[in-house]
Amino acid sequence: MNLRKWFNLFWQTLCIGGIASLLTGLILTTWEYKPSSTADFLLYLLILFGAGMMISVYSQLGFFAYLILNYMGRGTFSIKTWNYIQLALTILALLELMFFRIFMEHSNTGFTDMLLSLIILMTALVTAYFKVKATNSNALIPTLFFMIALTIVETIGVLNIGENAATTFTVIPLLACNTYQILMLHRIVSRTDFKAKELT
Repeated sequence: MNLRKWFNLFWQTLCIGGIASLLTGLILTTWEYKPSSTADFLLYLLILFGAGMMISVYSQLGFFAYLILNYMGRGTFSIKTWNYIQLALTILALLELMFFRIFMEHSNTGFTDMLLSLIILMTALVTAYFKVKATNSNALIPTLFFMIALTIVETIGVLNIGENAATTFTVIPLLACNTYQILMLHRIVSRTDFKAKELT
């Protein structure tokens, strides 16, 4: 582990967030946005890319919060107990996203919440598969916890807006950034110093 590796991860994640936001924004506004000039279109692309970079910073804050939480959890509980806690929190977060607004707020967002939950779950499962393949089975539960619970926490703000387009524009870059960071973690952390194969 060194500052150069974290710096590289930071800029790479910024670019991934920007690209994901750029593609998502273009797809969402294909039939709506009509640029008046080339300069106007280039400015629009720059705004989309910049928004994605801001979302990636939010994702990285969540990533570092997860690392601190994981460090504290492993220092407080046994690895087996901490894994059970992470699994329970992951399930609760997924159920909260699926049903909380329906039952507690009498909202009509049941279908969109279920769809969002399914997208996050499937992304987490695919990410966990590649993470386990690259490291070992100990990475399964921590990866699912980060990809599901932390992603849901990061999307709470945009969910309160209640706009599907805004949710899509935020969640896709978040998932892209979170996936990249968790898959890169074992490559940038020294195994001898921090036992990366057990960290995630």
